[in-house]
Amino acid sequence: MENPRPPATLADVAERAGVSRQTVSNAINNPDLLRPDTLARVQQAIDGLGYTPNQAARHLRTRSSRLVGLRLTPAQEFTANMAMDRFVRALVEAAREVGYHVLLFSGGPVEEGELPDPLGGYDDLFRSTAVDAFVVTDTYLGNPVAVELTRRRAPFVAFGRPWDDPVASHPWVDVDGAAGVAAATEHVRDLGHERIAWLGWEPGSRIGEDRRAGWHRAMVAAGLSTAGLEAAVADTVDAGRQAAARLLDTTAPTGFVCASDTLAVGVLHTLRERGLHAGPGLPVVGFDDSQVAQVMGLTSVRQPLEEVAVELIGALADLLAPTEPTTHGILLAPTLAIRQTSV
Repeated sequence: MENPRPPATLADVAERAGVSRQTVSNAINNPDLLRPDTLARVQQAIDGLGYTPNQAARHLRTRSSRLVGLRLTPAQEFTANMAMDRFVRALVEAAREVGYHVLLFSGGPVEEGELPDPLGGYDDLFRSTAVDAFVVTDTYLGNPVAVELTRRRAPFVAFGRPWDDPVASHPWVDVDGAAGVAAATEHVRDLGHERIAWLGWEPGSRIGEDRRAGWHRAMVAAGLSTAGLEAAVADTVDAGRQAAARLLDTTAPTGFVCASDTLAVGVLHTLRERGLHAGPGLPVVGFDDSQVAQVMGLTSVRQPLEEVAVELIGALADLLAPTEPTTHGILLAPTLAIRQTSV
């Protein structure tokens, strides 16, 4: 078996291009300093040798790791929420396009009965300059992560609005959940339904409240009553199943719009148990357009997570540039993926 060819070095590139090592370094880090013909010759040598700059050395020299930190939270059992998986993949691809990589980290172990440390994992990475910036996904008012990163002047962007925080200055990108749910409710209304139930989350979630507002707004705009047609429960399949059963027994809705695919799957379980079938006569709509929704044929509000990732990385690049950042807040519109549970 032949020995594998060792990776090309900066000296190899310099020798092939007939230039100094410093010229190769300038071609990589400061290309504007070189004449076009010299830059082209060096680039040709880099491509021909398959040379990859030593990232560790570059980090020591520039104090830039080209890494973006993203903390992963534990997956919730018995849910259909796969939005974070799709978002992470989109973020990795968007970062790669501009020469960055995403470093995933956890908040550390959590003892039984204790809440996770909201700052777990951030401090070590920030103090060691292991990452250039962070992407934060928890954006509730007073979130200690956002507050602490801002206090330390650590660069970060957020997936989510800084709810009720008028002085927040960090860039953020979010999806208009209220608009998505309003579109879902209008879709069910267009099918001829007036008793449209809302299955939402328990109080305390600003995202949940925002989504509920879309249902309420659409119902009021259509002149429809909302009395007795909503439930606020935990985001689990079983909670959705039980809530749907209670609503069917008490107010007999003819359609369901849900804050998540998880709750919508719970509704589908209840309908099946009662010998009912979701469709145009009894539509069910979820939120997130998870893989579960796609497999089960569930109509669902789809978040433009790929676009979110691109905008976040663009905001990060803008934030890390030597010029004054120009981006602040971006609100994107979702779409409605219509499937068998409403057609």
